[in-house]
Amino acid sequence: MSENPALDPDGVGEVTDGGDAGDVGDHGREADDGRAQGAVGCLLAVAGVTVAGVFALPRAAYSIDGGFEAHARDWSVILVELPLILLAGLLVPPMTWAVATRWLRPWAAFLVCAAVVALGLWGAAALWHPRQGPDPGYGPGI
Repeated sequence: MSENPALDPDGVGEVTDGGDAGDVGDHGREADDGRAQGAVGCLLAVAGVTVAGVFALPRAAYSIDGGFEAHARDWSVILVELPLILLAGLLVPPMTWAVATRWLRPWAAFLVCAAVVALGLWGAAALWHPRQGPDPGYGPGI
C-alpha cells in the first residue's frame, strides 16, 4: 500500500489494482526514474563544484599566496569571490538539470547543463580578473 493511496472517483474508498504486494508495476519505475534523476543532479553538483574549483583556484593562487611577504594578498578574492564561484558551481548544474529534464530527454538535458556550465566558465573568465603575479622575467628572486 502506498503512502498516499488513490481514492475512487466517488472519493469514498481506496482504489486497488488487484495485484499482490510483490508487484511493483509502473509506480516502481517512476520512483526509480526520480531517484536516478536525483542521483544525476547530485553528481552534477559534485562535478560542477570540482570544475569551478579547478578553474578558479589556479587563477586566484596569487591572491591567496600574496606574493613577496604577502603584500598582494587580496582578502576579497579569498572571502567573497572564490566562495561565490564555488557556490555557483555547486548550484547551477543541478538546477539546470532539474529545469531541463521537465521539457527535454535526459541526454538533451545533460547537453544543456554542459552548455550552461561552459557559458558560465567563459563568462567568469571574461569578467573575473584577480591579481596575477609579476611578469615572468622577474622570477622568485635569489
